[in-house]
Amino acid sequence: MIGILIISHGNLAESLIHCATHVMGKKPELLGQVGIGMHDDPATVLPDALQLVKDLDQGDGVLILSDIYGATPCNIVGKLLVPGRVEGVAGVNLPMLVRTLTYRNGDLGKLVEKALSGGREGVFHFTEEACKQS
Repeated sequence: MIGILIISHGNLAESLIHCATHVMGKKPELLGQVGIGMHDDPATVLPDALQLVKDLDQGDGVLILSDIYGATPCNIVGKLLVPGRVEGVAGVNLPMLVRTLTYRNGDLGKLVEKALSGGREGVFHFTEEACKQS
């Protein structure tokens, strides 16, 4: 099973895990988080994040999800990447997280694609017409 780590601003990662636990009915295994506070030093957070990656990797790799590309959490992710072993995707949202939790028993590269599609397909313009069709 592929481990999943969320690195984000503030309590976003913790909140996403709480919501995913609600949606899925139980707390998913091999799922961790790091919340970056306003005053956190990335150099101090990096060793803890590296240890979490090691703890979450049970042999199938780790997918790290982050919130805003180019921001501090994402910059930390960039220092943890190992191609084919530890991959990263920015723009995490609840549909992306649920999709990755559902499809993480396969290949890490395919899970990256599932994360991207889950994030994109979970975002749409909510209209009255769309509501009538469902």
